[in-house]
Amino acid sequence: MWWFQEGLCVLPVALVIWTAATFIFAYITAVILRHVDPLLPYISDTGAMAPERCVFGLMLNVSAFLGVATMYVRFKQLQALVDSEDTRLNRLNRMGFVLGCASSLGMCVVANFQKTTVFSMHLVGAILTFGVGALYILVQTALSYLMQPHIHSKSVFWTRLSVCFWTFTSIICMFVSSVVMYSTLSGTEVNKKLHWTPGELGYTPHIVSTISEWSLALSFISFFFTYIRDFKKINLRAEAELQSNHLYNSHHYRPVPSRGPLETSPLLAGSI
Repeated sequence: MWWFQEGLCVLPVALVIWTAATFIFAYITAVILRHVDPLLPYISDTGAMAPERCVFGLMLNVSAFLGVATMYVRFKQLQALVDSEDTRLNRLNRMGFVLGCASSLGMCVVANFQKTTVFSMHLVGAILTFGVGALYILVQTALSYLMQPHIHSKSVFWTRLSVCFWTFTSIICMFVSSVVMYSTLSGTEVNKKLHWTPGELGYTPHIVSTISEWSLALSFISFFFTYIRDFKKINLRAEAELQSNHLYNSHHYRPVPSRGPLETSPLLAGSI
């Protein structure tokens, strides 16, 4: 058995690879078509113009789906590992899943509302993706701390804490530099500005802001890398519980099959 066939570790691997490929493909296409400058454009700028915005939106929607699937598996895994009477850990686990779903929804909004067309909706999506996503990382780091050393090792906790610190540092740098840039370029439609000239007004905070955004995206990818080892130790399956032995609206006699009313298939209802 190959390592990626163990448990469900293929989910975080697919999420990381697919999301990274989305950013790289959109960047290369936008630079080749000269829609953006080669030196660190915003991630959203690389998906602002056709045709790359079409593929960018499609691929980012797939990333959002993979993100929800990964977070659901994480939720079910912790639910099975944590004592049902431990209300604090179970509450944090549910909170983390809700925050993760909200972050994935924000990713869909970012993918489908470009900053050059509907900036307000794009900004809402970015806040959900990065802001709420950072809270998801914080909650999962807290869970890793509270579950050590019996369930989580200390090394896993310190790794996630380092990524969490990286994430929030990137957010602060991006926020401060963006505020400086927009205040410097007051009266300019900065959201529609895709080309920047070194030395022009607002160029330095713009570069700091874009570096911070790429750093933030990389920190998210790095965090999901830490799930790979954990996901090797879980498999999920779906259980179909039949309420009737036929699909008629009215009463219809049909002999009950000898195999019983339960059917199972791999994926969804949890086992570790």
